[in-house]
Amino acid sequence: MRVHIATDHAGLELSAHLQEHLASKGYEVVDHGPKEYDAEDDYPGFCIDAAQAVAADQEAGIDALGIVLGGSGNGEQIAANKVRGIRAALAWNLDTARLARQHNNANVVAVGGRQHSLAEATDIIDAFLAEPFSDAERHVRRIGQIAEYEASGAIAAR
Repeated sequence: MRVHIATDHAGLELSAHLQEHLASKGYEVVDHGPKEYDAEDDYPGFCIDAAQAVAADQEAGIDALGIVLGGSGNGEQIAANKVRGIRAALAWNLDTARLARQHNNANVVAVGGRQHSLAEATDIIDAFLAEPFSDAERHVRRIGQIAEYEASGAIAAR
């Protein structure tokens, strides 16, 4: 699996750790930056680049997911979710990471580097990447409704 990763300055240390950790587990890791610490950096471009790469890979049939990191992960999740076809979920524990994949088929996970220890954040990422989508009809239907709104601006009948 290919994993696209992006961060801001607050998640830079976690990003470096995760890149090494995931590569050692056999993932193909693509770093979308930043490459060095800058307390004034602007995360949206990095996160949008990673999300666009996930969307492009998935459209091309490549098994890919994404990780966006920041201090809280909130802004990074918002930025990634602006990319068509991306379902980015903020995960703050193992259950939210697994449920994001099981129920929402999330293809990007956001984690706050200042909210967790290195070990906790690594476990959250590992859980997200390992969890498959359930393919349950109700989840497929709901994701389809979100995709329809994203494409047309129309809300499905309730």
